Amino acid sequence: MASILFLGFFIGLLHALEADHVAAVASISSGERSVRRVVRHGVVWGMGHTLTLLAFGGGAVVLGAAMPETLARGLETAIGFMLVFLGGHVLLRLARERVHFHLHRHHDGVTHLHAHSHRGEPRRHDPDRHQHQHPGRLPLRTLLVGMMHGMAGSAALLVLTAASVGPAPLGLLYVVLFGAGSIIGMAMLSAAIAVPLAYTAKTLTWGNRTLQGMVGLGTVILGGVVAVG
Repeated sequence: MASILFLGFFIGLLHALEADHVAAVASISSGERSVRRVVRHGVVWGMGHTLTLLAFGGGAVVLGAAMPETLARGLETAIGFMLVFLGGHVLLRLARERVHFHLHRHHDGVTHLHAHSHRGEPRRHDPDRHQHQHPGRLPLRTLLVGMMHGMAGSAALLVLTAASVGPAPLGLLYVVLFGAGSIIGMAMLSAAIAVPLAYTAKTLTWGNRTLQGMVGLGTVILGGVVAVG
């Protein structure tokens, strides 16, 4: 029995790496410049994902009922449209930001172009206002996206597995371990996403914007595939 529970944790760990999950978290956190903040988005996504799984899985284990297949397909379609919205929001934000380039010359003679945005700042350029901090608060949009993913088709498979594990307490424990694995997996994945975003935001701004554009476009395309699939 312990091996089945461990398998649930491991499957949850891998579950976080599914393409639609990666695309959602990457698009939400693409504008962040801090590794810590990107990882927080991943953890909060995992929390929302786990909360929904507990609700559906717990109900299935206790009541002995599974999610109807038609509802699962409808939720998958909704996930696709949500991804299109998230990716489109990234592209729209990039288009609306006021971006300009500066030529920097170092003492050793090396020159390079640096691009950054001053959207929302006064028209008079202040070179000391390139960085700013946002107040720390729970990213509710990320939590809701995670909860939405928790209701999708893969949750139906989890519910069936949890219900077949054995007694209700073991089934609930399986769901909890699956959710814990998904939180840890998304945190690890978010750390991997955060490194190139944070590095390019500080040293290679045009590269950062290219990465954000690729994330946004890729999320839109994947969302379209999921919605019509």
